[in-house]
Parts: sequence; structure tokens; C-alpha cells
Amino acid sequence: MRIGPNNHVPLYARVEAVLSLGIADGTLAPGSRLPSEDSLIERFAVSRTTIRKTIQNLVDLGLIEIRRGKGTFVTQRKITQELTELSGFVEDMRALGRNPTARLLGQETVAASEPVARQLALTPGTLVVRIQRVRLADGVPLSFDETYLPREIGEKIIDNDLETEPIFSLLERKYNTPLLEAEYRLEAVAAESFVAGALGIAAGSPIFLIERTSYRTDHQPIDYEKLYYRGDQIRFVTRLARRPAASPAGDV
Repeated sequence: MRIGPNNHVPLYARVEAVLSLGIADGTLAPGSRLPSEDSLIERFAVSRTTIRKTIQNLVDLGLIEIRRGKGTFVTQRKITQELTELSGFVEDMRALGRNPTARLLGQETVAASEPVARQLALTPGTLVVRIQRVRLADGVPLSFDETYLPREIGEKIIDNDLETEPIFSLLERKYNTPLLEAEYRLEAVAAESFVAGALGIAAGSPIFLIERTSYRTDHQPIDYEKLYYRGDQIRFVTRLARRPAASPAGDV
């Protein structure tokens, strides 16, 4: 497919328009691999410089992503996740029709730092279990999770296959530790090198950091997590109720 002459529109913009249309109409499906540079050069009969500028523009628009060592892929449509109840990653993704998987990066017993100890109501230096995983939706890395558990329950949890078994399910169904509620703290941060490498994104990329402390039914904290979500893959929504307005002074 050659790009027809048009003196008013640069070549790269015309190639970009064709590829953008293919993404919009599903010809280039979410998650599919874009043809190689050489294939695109041949298809559109343009220079390598033109194709590279087109690719960069589509990356900047969030329509495609470059995965190191794998190629260039059409991005998945952003996941919209509601923050209205306490649920785990597997539950959330299945509810959205996505296939959740996990990759275990590490599990070890460590001394609780002051922030970790505070969230788990422990003394700083107390031994806790730390679990690090990458969580994927339809094969795309979506979050890097760092989970801290009190040592007693944590050592039981890591005896399981944490690439297939959700921690919430293990706590509630296998170890009789039902969860009551959680406190969420969400902020936008830049991805540090280790997190960026785990998610396959550039260091400094915008990500969401959710700190979540989950409590047992006796109101004791049992699970503290730092969840790093890719900002280009997910948005969070919630619904807020309006607080009743106070009556003006003197009203009866």
C-alpha cells in the first residue's frame, strides 16, 4: 500500500493515520504485534526515518508500546478498575474479563522497617515475610506487588504456589483468616529502576502507587502491600456520596 501524494500532509502523518485507523477499527487488535520496520517500509514505500517517526508518534499517543527484546505491540485498552470494595487482583481482572497471571520474583524473611512495622502494628525490626510479584493481565505486566505479612502467617503463605494462588484466597479459605476491610493510600509516582524493570517500562515512567493495609475481622492488620500499577494501562474510579449539608445557624 503506497501512500498517495499530498503536499500538505507529511508522509509520517499519513502513515500514522493509516495505522491509527487499523488500531481503531480492530484490524490491529489490542496486544497484537506491529509488523517490523522493514515490513512497514515495504508496505508504505517510505523511508526508515519516516517509519521511525511514525512509530514514536504512536508510542507518544499511547496506541503502541515497545517491549524490549520482543517488538512493538498495540497497547491493550486501559483497564478501568473501581475502588469500591476490598478485592484482590485475580478477582478484579476476572470481573473485567481479563486473564490474570503472576510471576514470582522473590520471597524472604526480612526485618520490618519502621513504615512496614507501623502498618502491621509491630515493633520495628520484627521479622516479617516479604513477597514480590509481577501481576499480568492477558500476558501484559500490569502491576508490581510487594506484600508484607507477619512472619507466622507469611511462612505458611509462601509454602504455596504464589504464581497461581491469590494471597487473599489463601488467607481466607486455607488459613481461616477472613478479611474485614482495608485502608488505601494512592499517589502518582515515577517508576524507580527496579520497579520499571519488573514492569518492562522505562525508568521514570508515571505509575500509580497504592499502599493497602488489610485488616482481619478482629481489626488487626494482617497484610500490607505496596502496589505499583502502570499508569498507561489502568485508571481507577470510585463513587463518592455527598455529605449532608449542615443546617445554617439558627435553623430549627
